[in-house]
Amino acid sequence: MTKDDAFAADLLRGHTDTIVLGVLRRGDAYGFEIYKAIREATGGEHEIKEATLYATYRRLEKDGLVESYWGDESQGGRRKYYRITDAGRAVFRGNVAAWTATRRIIDSLLDVKESQQ
Repeated sequence: MTKDDAFAADLLRGHTDTIVLGVLRRGDAYGFEIYKAIREATGGEHEIKEATLYATYRRLEKDGLVESYWGDESQGGRRKYYRITDAGRAVFRGNVAAWTATRRIIDSLLDVKESQQ
């Protein structure tokens, strides 16, 4: 892992909650399904460790941003599914707005033009 990769991973790690909420906006999902969606969305460039994700699920549920329920056992083992709540949707929208504003400011400070991204 290069220095740049480590920096990018640190930056992404601070947005794990928002990333998970973003996945759940598309529909209910079980833990490993969320992990796969994140990995696939980045073409395998970024993975969030399963232990980190499960801690995130517990925190989001404790904060009332997601709810969990047990799925049926028709496809093997029983899976715990997560769904985003209205509060979770509101937090997601606020976090995305904050990220967009932050990105715009950093791009301005670094003199990054849209065509360079």
